[in-house]
Amino acid sequence: MNKVYLCDCMEFMKGQESGKYDLIITSPPYNLGENHHTGGNRFRAYNEYDDNLPEEEYQKWQIEVLNECFRLLKPDGSMFYNHKNRIKNGVQITPYEWLLKTNFIIKQELVWFNGSQNFDKIRFYPMTERVYWLAKSHKTKLFNAINHHDLFDWTPDGTKGVHKRAFPEKMVIDIMRCFPNSKTIFDPFSGSGTTRIVSHKMGKDFEGCEIDKDYWEAQEARYQQHAMQADLFMPKEMQNEIYQEAFL
Repeated sequence: MNKVYLCDCMEFMKGQESGKYDLIITSPPYNLGENHHTGGNRFRAYNEYDDNLPEEEYQKWQIEVLNECFRLLKPDGSMFYNHKNRIKNGVQITPYEWLLKTNFIIKQELVWFNGSQNFDKIRFYPMTERVYWLAKSHKTKLFNAINHHDLFDWTPDGTKGVHKRAFPEKMVIDIMRCFPNSKTIFDPFSGSGTTRIVSHKMGKDFEGCEIDKDYWEAQEARYQQHAMQADLFMPKEMQNEIYQEAFL
């Protein structure tokens, strides 16, 4: 099982049985507006859904998505939710404003220094994002196989020229290595398909959703190229073992 469905994630999730997944790794649209900029570049918003929702509506939507993710996780499952502090009308909005209204327990907040090119001199340059470890039970644990602290400097990657903001493969690798017993992975906002590709490399079953057709087509092409190259250069039974050993 390794598939990204071209659909609205809420519609997909509502049709799935509870307790289906071991691990959810995702990054939703940030509600940055119709157009937003990083450095000298201006990026378009998503096509199929509005990335400029009224903030109250956006937060309500995120709560609904997160609570469905909560339902789909196994009792000892975990979710890693990549988001950021945003500035709107001169005021910082933190994801805690809606995370604390969900059914999840917040186990830990990771800081990702991604070096974003935001050089607006009216404030200290915001160059970090957050990755929240969420769980259903306070007893849920991870195994820190990577011997790392809570500050990361992962390098973004993705579908060049199509998906402007994609979280890194190394982020997903590091998370999966700390949950060695996880077998079923889900990403409701699949974007450039990073979680899908890493799941394949790590020998995990994966399902995901993407509502934007352009992004879906780009990640599908990226995944097919990856799978073809992997199968061409080494037997499938060797791929997972070799890939995981490379990051020990």
